[in-house]
Amino acid sequence: MKLLRGKKIASEILKELKYLIEEKEIRPNLAVILIGENKASKLYIRLKSTAAKKAGIGFALFKFRSDAKEKNVINLIKNLNRDKNISGIIVQLPLPDRFSTGRIIKTIDPEKDADGFHPENIKKFLKGKGSISPVFPTAIMKLIESTKLNLRGRNAIIVANSHIFGKIMAEALKRKKIKSIILSRLNLDKKANLMKMADIIITAVGKPGLIKGAMIKKGVIIIDGGIIKKRGKVYGDIDFNSVVPIAGYLSPVPGGVGPMTVACLLENVYKLAVAQNRNK
Repeated sequence: MKLLRGKKIASEILKELKYLIEEKEIRPNLAVILIGENKASKLYIRLKSTAAKKAGIGFALFKFRSDAKEKNVINLIKNLNRDKNISGIIVQLPLPDRFSTGRIIKTIDPEKDADGFHPENIKKFLKGKGSISPVFPTAIMKLIESTKLNLRGRNAIIVANSHIFGKIMAEALKRKKIKSIILSRLNLDKKANLMKMADIIITAVGKPGLIKGAMIKKGVIIIDGGIIKKRGKVYGDIDFNSVVPIAGYLSPVPGGVGPMTVACLLENVYKLAVAQNRNK
């Protein structure tokens, strides 16, 4: 079995971005908004900050307490939308329960939506339009493609909590001629036959040990997009020890999808900066 180490691939993407940014003599800048004190969110932001520095992308962090007023967050986003020095904006998720994630994301100008998760950008992506792709599915596709296998006609299973993610992921796979089925973690037992037939399994649940070796076929590509922290240790959705003797390829947690997602985010920031520079 081969581990798909996203960290290594992400490092190459960051080097390429740095080269392109220097060649075009532009200065992309990413604005990140953090609300509350979520430890995982703070960790992800540090990783994004470090990666941005490596790629030559400016990084500005705006912090709010969890008891902040939502209108203040929205006002900041509107100001950042108008700021010509800011190329891309993201709001670090998840937000505290009292905030409306949908309302806040919709406030971001679609032309500065670095995550590619604004409803307008999702709609464009599903229609095959627009240059900005949602970063999480894009990162997963890059990992699958890194196997260098012929993917055309393969069968994929997407196990996800989010219907929107499943829909976007299915579309990304379809563009590579990969057929897919979206499953909930709650109906995996009833769909054991489908799991056994899958050439590719993608998970984004956050439940340790969800996928076990007995559920998969020999040589399958597994992309573990789940992440959860328990007792100071980070886990994915895959029962690593039982899967290793059977799978052909597996993305580890940590070090798999995470670094790739950050690299794809910064790719979007670069693309947004280029488009904005062109429209000046």
